[in-house]
Amino acid sequence: MNIAENIKKFTSELGPQITLVAISKTKSNEDILEAYHTGQRIFGENKIQELTDKWEALPKDIKWHMVGHVQTNKVKYMAPFVDLVQAVDSMKLLKEINKEALKNNRIINCLLQIKIAEEETKFGLSIEDAKKILSSEKYKEFKNVNVRGLMGMATFTEDIQQVKREFLTLKNIFDQLKTENPGFDTLSMGMSGDYKLAIACGSNMVRIGSSIFGER
Repeated sequence: MNIAENIKKFTSELGPQITLVAISKTKSNEDILEAYHTGQRIFGENKIQELTDKWEALPKDIKWHMVGHVQTNKVKYMAPFVDLVQAVDSMKLLKEINKEALKNNRIINCLLQIKIAEEETKFGLSIEDAKKILSSEKYKEFKNVNVRGLMGMATFTEDIQQVKREFLTLKNIFDQLKTENPGFDTLSMGMSGDYKLAIACGSNMVRIGSSIFGER
């Protein structure tokens, strides 16, 4: 598995319109540096401890994305440096990110995670929940979070039509919410197995792990 070649392949395939997030969870600092030296700057982690350790050890111009479920009591550890929290799935979490961002004199970018998959194991908000958050007075008071768009994960299935339906559902929700939230510019959907379909359905940010770094 040649990480550098994989990064080059994705960079040329995706072009400048699609943001590539290299999912580096469980990967070594050496692997991340190989991708980094090929020009990749955006990496995604799903555990805060691992994210923080890597941030401390690796170049400071890396933009770190938190792509996993976040417990509110862990937000303070990533607040000094995290570039984008992709999996905001509650008002409580958004409030905590705002609070910790303020302490660090930062504005933290966030995506609301929408539950589009049929699997019970997936986290996420319903469209009603998302609308409620974005139209609430409390949200309007938050000065240290910048909700940039949505993230979603399709069902893990061989049924391409189902995955396509779920992606199109998310794109539709994104378009609806964007009319009242003109700052929305990011739709994060698609992973190693389904990113081409996700892009065809309107994604502009993909999260690629195994196709860059190999299977865990």
